[in-house]
Amino acid sequence: MVEGLGIDKVFKALADPTRRRLLDLLHRDNGQTLTALCEGMDMTRQAVTQHLQLLEAANLVAIVWQGREKLHYLNPVPLHEMQERWIAKFERPRLGALHQLKKQLESDMKKPDYVYVTYIATTPEKAWRALVDTDLMRQWWVDPAAGCARMNVSDWKPGSRWEHTRTDGSGIVDIVGKVVETKPPRRLVFTWARPSDADNDAKHSRVAFDIEPYSDGLIRLTVTHDELASDPQMFEGVSGGWPKVLSNLKTFLESGRPLAHAAA
Repeated sequence: MVEGLGIDKVFKALADPTRRRLLDLLHRDNGQTLTALCEGMDMTRQAVTQHLQLLEAANLVAIVWQGREKLHYLNPVPLHEMQERWIAKFERPRLGALHQLKKQLESDMKKPDYVYVTYIATTPEKAWRALVDTDLMRQWWVDPAAGCARMNVSDWKPGSRWEHTRTDGSGIVDIVGKVVETKPPRRLVFTWARPSDADNDAKHSRVAFDIEPYSDGLIRLTVTHDELASDPQMFEGVSGGWPKVLSNLKTFLESGRPLAHAAA
């Protein structure tokens, strides 16, 4: 839950209209530099920096360094967790717009399309096992709409194929790819594509999981999804799906219990 990092910081960050304005700017154009954000704000560079630092402390903004440039990304994971904790139980409308992040490019320089960060009360080793062990994965990678779970099947050796498979006995494979990098328990990278595009590398995007010890028994898990093709349906699934997946993983690792709708 958000409380693990400090829900007071999230509410405090959202209470200020200037910080909400910064989040709006990142929602429209994700992965901006400080200079670009200052152009949309009527205040000094120092003031914008201070607001961004508070948003980063609340885990609402994630930072990615690209060479000497510091890129700022809207991180919707705490917002999704807040929605589940404070809004969904009152049957308020889903905040779908927070999950619809647009792909952006700056000139010819590539930058990640989506960056998600969550903090989990667990160890890097346990988080790693949850990412690569099929028996564990089917307990937390849950799709409530389909009423079943998913699991990623591979030997996780660089160059090997992996498959994102339904666990309802249908044998349906939704996503495929190749393992790019494996450094247990800190980093896992693989490509991501529709089964029909399995042999077309140009249509493969790239997913990276980075696991870092944080503090007080917490780890910081960063998921970066980039190199996405111009596919509106894939964009929608990726932007709306990762916050739910990471919330599920966090709940499972911190509670130790399978989630509802998980396959038996």
